[in-house]
Amino acid sequence: MTVTREQVEQAAVRIDGRVRRTPVLRVSETVTFKLELLQHVGSFKPRGMFNRLLAAKEDGSLTGVGAVTASGGNAGLAVAYAARELGVPARIFVPESAPAAKVARLKTLDADVVQVGSEYAEAYAAAVVAAEESGALFAHAYDQPEVVAGQGTLGLELLEQLDGFDTVFVAVGGGGLVAGIATAIGDRAQVVGVEPERAPTLARALEAGQPVDVQVGGVAADSLGARRIGEIAFEVATHEHIKSVLVDEDAIVAARQELWREYRLATEHGAATAYAALTSGAYQPAADERIVVVVCGANTDLGTLS
Repeated sequence: MTVTREQVEQAAVRIDGRVRRTPVLRVSETVTFKLELLQHVGSFKPRGMFNRLLAAKEDGSLTGVGAVTASGGNAGLAVAYAARELGVPARIFVPESAPAAKVARLKTLDADVVQVGSEYAEAYAAAVVAAEESGALFAHAYDQPEVVAGQGTLGLELLEQLDGFDTVFVAVGGGGLVAGIATAIGDRAQVVGVEPERAPTLARALEAGQPVDVQVGGVAADSLGARRIGEIAFEVATHEHIKSVLVDEDAIVAARQELWREYRLATEHGAATAYAALTSGAYQPAADERIVVVVCGANTDLGTLS
């Protein structure tokens, strides 16, 4: 599997009018936020899921049986939303640890929600079986070419919205977003994948020279809880020389609180992970380095913000 910039450009045409062109916010002389938390259903995921479902509709593989996915929450919300917009059913498998706010939101989108297992990998296995038995379209949360290409449309937007930038910080779980953005941007800027120390899928894959299973946990596991990096993401990471930065739990919590306190951005821990690379000092920018931080998700319990 691979993804090309041409596929990202095709995805942009395909999903035009289906997703929001999210704004950028300059917060200092050198730092800009890409406010993808303002996307439909509160995360970047509809970009990839609309591209996956619309491409399948074009080739006839999306039928009245609908679509199935496995998700910690955000991919499920995106499939449910896209399926509803296209008039087909959606069945979403989520781990029992999925936040109640995300599960409740799924139900408001008319999705059939099935909670299975304690982590994403178990929900994924159940979803694959369900898709095979029912004939529904399986939409992978992060490791299908159409999904990665759709996520890459965010990178195309950045190139259009900003005069120039040097570095893009992207939170990494399964790697669909970081791979899509890196494919779209190419050598125009350095892409940095930021991960929790307790879910280092990209870092361990780069060390091993291939995707490997890792133990996952911590405050961001509901959205960055994939057990291994996707095959596409690993291929793109090596080809585009994506850098990996790890941040600890305290840094993620502090970054999330700062995003709320200073900018009134209500983010989930996974979305704050990218910003934590800067606020914690895990990444030391060069003088005048122009940085874009992708703030990618807002599906969180507002009661935990202060």
